[in-house]
Amino acid sequence: MQDKIDSLSIANLQGLSAEVAQQKLQTDGYNELAGSKPKSFLRTVIDLMKEPMVILLVICGLLYLLLGSLTEGIVLMGGVLIVIGITLYQERKTEKTLDKLKDLANPKAIVIRDGEQQKIASKEVVVDDLIIIKEGDRIPADAVLVESLNLVADESILTGESIPVRKRVATSQSLSVAPGGDDLPFIFSGCLAVQGKGIARVTATGINTQLGKIGKSLEQVVEEKTPLQFEMRRIVRLFAIAGLGLCILLSVFYFLTRGGVIKAFLAGLSLAMAMLPEEFPVVYTIFMALGAWRMAKYNVLTRKPSAIETLGSATVLCSDKTGTITQNKMKVEYLYANNLFQKIDNHADVTEGFSEVIQYASLASQQNPFDPMERAINTLSDSLNGQDLASDWQFIKEYPLTSELLVITRVYYSNKDNKYFIAAKGAPEAIFSLCKLSSEEISTHSDAIQNIAKKGLRVIGVAKSVCNTLPDLHDDYLFDFCGLIGLADPIRPEVPSAVKECYSAGVRIIMITGDYPVTAQNIAQQIGLQNTGNIITGDELSTFSDATLQEKIKTINIFARIRPEQKLRIAEALKANNEIVAMTGDGVNDAPALKAAHIGIAMGEKGTDVAREAASIVLLDDNFSSIVAAIRMGRRIFDNLQKAFSYITAIHIPIAGLALFPVFTGLPIILWPIHIAFHELVIDPVSSIVFENQTEEKNIMGRVPRGKGKFFNRSRMIYSVTQGAGALAIVILSYLLMLRTHLPEAEIRTFSFITLIIVNISMIFTDLATSQSSIKTILKSTTATKVIIGIICVALTLILLFPGTRTIFQFELFPAKYSIVLFVVFVGTLALFEVLKRILLKTIPKAVNSTYDANHVNK
Repeated sequence: MQDKIDSLSIANLQGLSAEVAQQKLQTDGYNELAGSKPKSFLRTVIDLMKEPMVILLVICGLLYLLLGSLTEGIVLMGGVLIVIGITLYQERKTEKTLDKLKDLANPKAIVIRDGEQQKIASKEVVVDDLIIIKEGDRIPADAVLVESLNLVADESILTGESIPVRKRVATSQSLSVAPGGDDLPFIFSGCLAVQGKGIARVTATGINTQLGKIGKSLEQVVEEKTPLQFEMRRIVRLFAIAGLGLCILLSVFYFLTRGGVIKAFLAGLSLAMAMLPEEFPVVYTIFMALGAWRMAKYNVLTRKPSAIETLGSATVLCSDKTGTITQNKMKVEYLYANNLFQKIDNHADVTEGFSEVIQYASLASQQNPFDPMERAINTLSDSLNGQDLASDWQFIKEYPLTSELLVITRVYYSNKDNKYFIAAKGAPEAIFSLCKLSSEEISTHSDAIQNIAKKGLRVIGVAKSVCNTLPDLHDDYLFDFCGLIGLADPIRPEVPSAVKECYSAGVRIIMITGDYPVTAQNIAQQIGLQNTGNIITGDELSTFSDATLQEKIKTINIFARIRPEQKLRIAEALKANNEIVAMTGDGVNDAPALKAAHIGIAMGEKGTDVAREAASIVLLDDNFSSIVAAIRMGRRIFDNLQKAFSYITAIHIPIAGLALFPVFTGLPIILWPIHIAFHELVIDPVSSIVFENQTEEKNIMGRVPRGKGKFFNRSRMIYSVTQGAGALAIVILSYLLMLRTHLPEAEIRTFSFITLIIVNISMIFTDLATSQSSIKTILKSTTATKVIIGIICVALTLILLFPGTRTIFQFELFPAKYSIVLFVVFVGTLALFEVLKRILLKTIPKAVNSTYDANHVNK
């Protein structure tokens, strides 16, 4: 075979040694720009002091101190410290999680060190490193080219010019290092390689690059507010306005009926604290951060929080075939030459009549390819016995694959023959065109393609040419047809079950591939895709109007011979049909479709930087089943977040009601700010830890997608308000019942406070699971639930156990005989909440096996 002189002479380059690279990294620092610094402890505390709940606690503490109630004031100020401590812990945990995700998301660079290619984090690139740049890569550092093959770069980030510029290898005349302009050898950090490939020696990293000098940072993430965040802020604002109004009203009423300005103000502040659901933003942030971390465990990297929100509502998943549904581990199984077929079971099977097609296919491939197809071709070619066609051939140039001509052509020169030898491989129809075959020949070879493709194999064509002088244009070569190669790419074994799970979840699967229809059909049948009899090809799609495509796409699940740019039309047609679209992609031309889809899914292993930047999530293992796992996790996160918000809404009703009721009825005040502060300290960790840790419902993937923009749905809101009202009724009835016993006010307060805690715990166990009873939830509680509930009970016991703490909370122990009432309250609230759950939260519709029907059920 050929002497393996590749278009990029990597074999002759050593690069830095690992030891030298490490020394440079320690001396020069990481190759990264100055981004936003982590928020300091002081900055976090200052921001927290601006939170409404903290402000209310501080005001109440100061008022107690003014009244001379030193102990109550100190306890409330201690409450402020506890709130700050909990928030700092949660924020730190969130930051650590995001830092880990950022490390996963860091762009990678391919360098040559110790004579070998290595993939490293871009931030570890150092000066004098040799970096390999390919089409679609984001250039990791400023560098000068030492090898180049048709390299073209988009430098608009530095120059503002949208037209890409050609690059060439450095010469002694290469003086200017400014970006912009054709035929310069310099490439720059942050710019994009849009065509070709090259090897370059790094000249500057980090802040010393052109990008660093102008102070732009691509690493800095600008967080956008999602629709759910806007919805949350609107609700919190409405509650805050209502709370402020009622606070003023209650304070005035208290002062007019009972007197005492300070106590009136405290009563009003108690109500304001009780009504403000300030936990919403905190809970959302924690859920999104920990949710992204949980998804990373399934090899799914979340780049945008909105993707987690949207994943659970996806109705259509458009997936590439190669490498996602299949293993991307190819093997040559069939050869076709001289109108004959040969099946390849082992390398010794290649007979003389078929050796030419595999040798020329190898000549049209890279020496050390990343592409599995080229690796399979080279492996078979290297095993051939006999004379090497290219023993003295010298590589001259390569014509890369383009969207207009799906062929790779490589040119060699033979000193022995004094001629140029050309090898080409690519899409069979493109090879036919280059060879200028007659219609009869095309018909014969097309039958051969169908014969190979129907076995589920990928088919490529091979051609050769010989000439004395190189023509100016690619199409001017006189090519001869060598034959066809059929490559097997087995499906991933876990994909059929993943497809079945998608259908049970009401998610329709569409397979998009560049392969032949019969190949795609064979793979679709293997994985259990529905409606495999109907296929649309790329040529057919190009003739459809938008309206026609929107109608046909309702029932078509296989698109074959599709060009990357056509995926955008598929995504737009599905969106026009009100589908929530998830779309996979890996190439530069896939970026528009990934951006257009509601959920763009890029490949982490074989994907380009451009595709990853355009996507919402990145598959670190390029595995279809990981997408399904992400949908499941997305549904779990959304489901638990909805439960947490429902709980927060409901629990604030009895707290606010118990603060309001005694004032307007002239009865003894039960809840003062210190009591409400205790409840807030309970609600915070429950909503952000207990609900976040809850496992998914058993039927989570048996539901139809929820639909876009449906978070605070009507049934859930009615349930929350009704549950809160029921809890308030139980607490007030218990309070009124104790008043009839003529016990001292402090003992009644103790009983009512414990009742509220019991109602709170009952509410937690009821809301944690929709599809199972509260008893099962209690028996199957997670560790987080047990720990948090245990802490609540221990804290309450300690408050009641010591006279000092009882005095602070204005508590006294009531007679033990009334404890039976508390037990009845616990059982009664569990029963009441369970009935409300069964009536108001009816079972979510089960997904229909027909995806078309399921989508319409959802709409």
